Amino acid sequence: MSPTAPTPARRLGASRPALLATVTALLAGVLAWPAAQPAEAAPAVFAHPGVTVSRGQLDFARQQVNAGAQPWKGAYDQMLSSKYGSLTRTAKPRAVVECGSYSNPDNGCRDEREDAIAAYTQALAWYVTRDTRYAKKAIELMDAWSATIRDHTNSNAPLQTGWAGSSWPKAAEIIKYTYDGGWADSGRFSAMLRDVYLPEVVNGSNSNGNWELSMMEAAVGISVFLEDKASYDKAMAKFRTRTAAYVYLSSDGALPKTVPSQNLDTTQKIVAYWQGQYTFVNGLTQETCRDLTHTGYGISAISHIAETSRIQGQDLYGTDVGERLRHALGLQAKYELGEAVPGWLCGGSLHLGLGPVTEVGHNALHNRLGHAMTNTELLTARNRPAGGNNLFVAWETLTHGDNPS
Repeated sequence: MSPTAPTPARRLGASRPALLATVTALLAGVLAWPAAQPAEAAPAVFAHPGVTVSRGQLDFARQQVNAGAQPWKGAYDQMLSSKYGSLTRTAKPRAVVECGSYSNPDNGCRDEREDAIAAYTQALAWYVTRDTRYAKKAIELMDAWSATIRDHTNSNAPLQTGWAGSSWPKAAEIIKYTYDGGWADSGRFSAMLRDVYLPEVVNGSNSNGNWELSMMEAAVGISVFLEDKASYDKAMAKFRTRTAAYVYLSSDGALPKTVPSQNLDTTQKIVAYWQGQYTFVNGLTQETCRDLTHTGYGISAISHIAETSRIQGQDLYGTDVGERLRHALGLQAKYELGEAVPGWLCGGSLHLGLGPVTEVGHNALHNRLGHAMTNTELLTARNRPAGGNNLFVAWETLTHGDNPS
């Protein structure tokens, strides 16, 4: 997984006219790349539960927890003892959630994200225990928001909607398709996703790549729950384009792929968008030189969408999506584990903090497909049981850790 170190180069800062001239000469071919790779069409019949986690995966997790097997029992205990697992939790819905940059102001931002994660947590607890109190609490949380929210506003509205909108359908899928106690207001919840969330995310974003990837995760998950094939196809096409523009492979050529709508039509613009990095290796992401935390958001969303697509019958892990995910995990994991950062990479310094984002990709690519992923495997084991990031990632050692389903 470790790329061969290229000839050392500094980040863009000092004038490098010869290099830029050479790379610019190759740019025309890169920019001729089509607007989107062939999209994966929606399935003829959607599988449920089918957003990030399948019924088979849920059954495996339940069996392992009930048998007291590790790491799943420890992961479950961690989940249930968290604030998201409390049966006394009270929802804090708002009609308008206002989120500025970095959630400042935060008028309902954290409350919305955490209530959505809590609904998913309660749904998982229901599935493992069959204790109806958890299912009812998940429904209570979802109903509180569907009865109240009407809009997201301010600069972070698209990202906020993507984060919360990634968790809501995961919870709803489990409850709607496995709980036989009834959900009277499920139609109102569907309307909330269709009218409040989907329009905010499905058209994408020209901001940093983790934005659009998280937004597409929400759009894909919502489309599965709504069985909306047109929105599924639209979101999946944007996902394929953005993934190719977010994670570099040497087969891309001298420069990374771009999202056509961003008009990154010069070498200088592309380098600037990649945080000043102009030496590209397999697995480098558009935000690696920003920090590994935001990079982790993007990697996580890629893995979640690939997993949902697999559950829906179209396995993206065997395409460039899987190859990009494999290399992205490996490169970031290597430095997260402590390897010295070479001078050609981000000026020799990285801001670490990848987060609990490796379980889904590791399970799919290493366990299921047999790829050697030494660094990713080491980091995954070190982080177990993986918790969450309080945004849109939660409990993936429980749901995907060494899960054969």
